[in-house]
Amino acid sequence: MFRTALRNVLAHKARLLMTVLAVMLGVAFVSGTLVFTNTISDAYQKSSAKGFDQVDVAVQPEYQDSKGNSVGRLPDLTQATLDKAAKVPGAASATGVVSGFTAVADRHGKLVGGDWQSNGGNYWGARDARYPLVGGHAPHGRGEVLLDSKTAKRAGYRVGDTVRLSVNGPVLTPRLAGVFTTDDGNVSAGGSLALFDTPTAQALFGKKGGYDEIDVKAAPGTSQTALKAALDKALPAHLVKTTTGKQLADDQAKQIADSMSSLRQALLVFAGIALFVGTFIIANTFTMLVAQRTRELALLRAVGASRRQVTRSVLVEAFAVGTVAGAAGLAAGIGIGAGLRSLLGSFGASVPDGPLVITPGTVAAALAVGILVTMLAAWLPGRRAAKIPPVAAMSSVHAKATTKSLVLRNTLGALFAGAGVAVVLAATTMDADSAQAPMGLGAVLLIIGVFVLTPLLSRPLIAAAAPVLRTFGVSGKLARQNSVRNPRHTAATASALMIGLTLITGMTVMAGSLQTAIDKMASSAIRADYVVSMANRSPLSPDVAQKLATAKGVTASSPLRNAESRIDGKTEFLTGVDGSSIGKLTDLKVDQGAFTVRGTQVVVDKDRAKEYGWTPGSRFTAHFEDGRARTLTVAGVYEGNDLINGIMLDDAVLTPHLKDPADMQVMVRTAGGASGAAKDRLAEVLGRNPAIKIQDKQDISNSIAQMFTTMLNMLYGLLGMAVIVAILGVVNTLAMSVFERAQEIGMLRAIGLDRKAVKRMVRLESLVISLFGGVLGIGLGVFFGWAAGQLLGTKMPTYELVLPWGRMAVFLLLAGTVGVLAALWPARRAARLNMLTAIKAE
Repeated sequence: MFRTALRNVLAHKARLLMTVLAVMLGVAFVSGTLVFTNTISDAYQKSSAKGFDQVDVAVQPEYQDSKGNSVGRLPDLTQATLDKAAKVPGAASATGVVSGFTAVADRHGKLVGGDWQSNGGNYWGARDARYPLVGGHAPHGRGEVLLDSKTAKRAGYRVGDTVRLSVNGPVLTPRLAGVFTTDDGNVSAGGSLALFDTPTAQALFGKKGGYDEIDVKAAPGTSQTALKAALDKALPAHLVKTTTGKQLADDQAKQIADSMSSLRQALLVFAGIALFVGTFIIANTFTMLVAQRTRELALLRAVGASRRQVTRSVLVEAFAVGTVAGAAGLAAGIGIGAGLRSLLGSFGASVPDGPLVITPGTVAAALAVGILVTMLAAWLPGRRAAKIPPVAAMSSVHAKATTKSLVLRNTLGALFAGAGVAVVLAATTMDADSAQAPMGLGAVLLIIGVFVLTPLLSRPLIAAAAPVLRTFGVSGKLARQNSVRNPRHTAATASALMIGLTLITGMTVMAGSLQTAIDKMASSAIRADYVVSMANRSPLSPDVAQKLATAKGVTASSPLRNAESRIDGKTEFLTGVDGSSIGKLTDLKVDQGAFTVRGTQVVVDKDRAKEYGWTPGSRFTAHFEDGRARTLTVAGVYEGNDLINGIMLDDAVLTPHLKDPADMQVMVRTAGGASGAAKDRLAEVLGRNPAIKIQDKQDISNSIAQMFTTMLNMLYGLLGMAVIVAILGVVNTLAMSVFERAQEIGMLRAIGLDRKAVKRMVRLESLVISLFGGVLGIGLGVFFGWAAGQLLGTKMPTYELVLPWGRMAVFLLLAGTVGVLAALWPARRAARLNMLTAIKAE
């Protein structure tokens, strides 16, 4: 039986090619994902480990109360702390570290590093081992700066050039004193790093003689743990915490691994979808192969083969196919992993150098996935074939499914689909956080139910296309009959395309609805013409708000100044605003009281009012970061949103309690409204600073929606893999259908149907099946998009369902195009059949 199974594989090489390709694509995606994420993770881990070569123990600020809980603002590490750490037994040296956001502009005024990767720090003396100089000299004073070599090259700066940069708002123009190299992971990922001398860095980053961290180097013969113990003994435990360099490196490696794990899981989900779609194709292929060999299998049964042996022979074939597909998929996956790494570079993301990482786990996973998926999909057709009695198989009475099996299938499908719809509808009434698992379960149940019911659904839906098909004459009539002749094959073929289009349509519906909701939120909540903020959302210097307030054409402006406080033992952020202007800059619906921000009168959003039980007139005590407290009175309760929420109070009350006032953003209204000229004037007032964003309401909406758009485009690309697999399925089904109907096609040719008509018949059959899958996919996608939107609506009041009719029409056109393309080879093959040979075929 083993030899027979292997011979069958070799005898049907052409038939199994599409199955191998379908499995190979899924396996390639899995192995490519593992190779890519392992390679990137390994490169970053090795790069970050180098960054801790000069750190044996790091001392960081930690402010705790008597119970050990972190509270309030973290204190700065003082010079006294640095001196004490340097004198600890076993310490060779101690370096004070200062860091913060620093945006560097290139010669054209554009930001060089990414929004979140533009950093600055201090250069410690003439021989800072952390940053070896490759040109120039150490910086001295506010007028000099160092840049990492990659940033200097990208920006086009040379030693001696004037550099445009910004720390928290105002533009600085120091001279480039020198260039250095670094193993900093952010720089390796395409960010920038600018270094000042220590006093300048302390002044720019608001440390005023303090440090963010103190890195201590151990003397020869002193271990990191021994140095840590000595530092713990010498330094106040309630103000600082110490961590060994090894622990820092391990923590960062774990952080990198975790971040890569999220990316890996996301990519593997789509690999799983491709494999899931491929499973239908494999099952369909083996079902048709087994059906074609029914008499052969019956003869084996007649000469003594048992049911288990017949099933086992089919599984051996599947094992052989899966092994070949797994090996080919692994090879292709290694190429995909290398290609994705190169693709990052083309997008401007720099990745640390390192070898391509192919672990034994990746190899095992690729082969296991290829073999297991193929064998699992082939098990049911093999088991079904083994159950057919030899005499019945030889007389072909098994060809049609029994009424009992159809009733059972339709009943199970209806139960699954009904349960899926019920669970999804129930999930839409639940809290958004707790509804995710039920929503996913309901979606899976509904998709399974629709798949099981697809043979039943195919007849009425394909019959609806009959009037159109009649216009193609005999070819159209035959195409419709062929489409419903074997509903199970049609269902498996259409379902593969259905799954891909379900996901694409559902996500498109959600993205379009979210975009509309965000547009409404921005237009309804903000009256300001512009919102000014830092590129990375870090705090703005108060100078920015002052400059904007006095700028020509500005009629109203207000900073939004965030500060941490304690209210009823809980940490809450207060937002300081210009009480006289904030009402002109926002348009928030007031539920209770009045929108009055003046003196100790504040307004709070509905969620916080509910949490603390506040109503207009309620009084509460806020403890500020300087330790002082102030009693505030609730003047009104408003409906907050993702753009504006929280507790608003007058800036004049909040600012005196802040050590280093800074604004998260500044809202501005101009005479004549938003315009290109007004925006240009504001940019000129701020020195055309590349670190600062000046956004109107549409810009704000677009920036929020951009991440959804980017994610959607990525999903289109990833789900394209499932569509490619689905195309292979259509080709496979049609090719095998042509083989099954060779005698019939030969007879049609003999009685006068020409080659063009045969080609048209096969193409129309493919088109009908593909459009059938497309209609099902788009329908399910709209339902899932609506259901997910119901959950989003609980957190976003402006959310409403928006159906992208244009895109859905494109998706349906895509389904039709898939059908036409997939039919090219099978149609050509059918038209070229020798009619006499085909008529004689058994």
